[in-house]
Amino acid sequence: MLDILYQDDDIVAVNKPANLAVHRSTFVGPDDAFLIDLLREQVDGRLHLAHRLDRATSGVLLVARSSEVAAQLGEQFMGRSVRKRYLAVVRGWPDPEEGTIDYPLPGSRDTGPRREASTEYRRLATTEVAIPLGRYEAQRYALMLAEPRTGRFRQIRKHFAHIHHPLVGDSQHGRGDHNRLFRQHFASHRLLLHAASLAFVHPTAVRPMCIEAPLDDTWHRLIARFGWQDAYTWPAAVHEGIGSDGC
Repeated sequence: MLDILYQDDDIVAVNKPANLAVHRSTFVGPDDAFLIDLLREQVDGRLHLAHRLDRATSGVLLVARSSEVAAQLGEQFMGRSVRKRYLAVVRGWPDPEEGTIDYPLPGSRDTGPRREASTEYRRLATTEVAIPLGRYEAQRYALMLAEPRTGRFRQIRKHFAHIHHPLVGDSQHGRGDHNRLFRQHFASHRLLLHAASLAFVHPTAVRPMCIEAPLDDTWHRLIARFGWQDAYTWPAAVHEGIGSDGC
């Protein structure tokens, strides 16, 4: 059963698990399950994806219950009025602690034309673990809050790799040795990227909404292990009106 965060006559918000493809595509291959199909088993009526998340990413996914609502939400995403906040764990300690990554990115094909892409970030917490790897006796990692201002393909993953702080668990753009370290020592077998919150205007009620997605067991275990419990107001609720730390 999918974790439905919010639903009404117009929209459904789901807490997408990591490693579940949203829908069929040439990028995911012949998976046995797709989120949109599983959701149709839980929710009656027509469903239209309002946006996308990578298969490896978890968190808030918004679905419209009509094509008209999907179009209205699409206008908000295209107009960049939707506020998207992601939590990520990266290798190293990004410096400065806050900033903006402006680096043009191609689409799903790396050989395609590059378009403007911008991600704001803030370092929330750090840790250093005494595990030798390569020429270092200890390894540094950071908990990051990322807010993409554009919506390019794998934007957050590519942007942090560009500044030499790749996401832990990223098999395409990350570091295999650090990914193995997290699997072996922390039982983390996923990309550490979570769509923590989505703030937008309800398309028919015309009221501000914030939907937050709780973290999974892997995230909770790492937060406890690294002492990050007080680093952030961890997502756990749905808000009508914007103003929480999460949104």
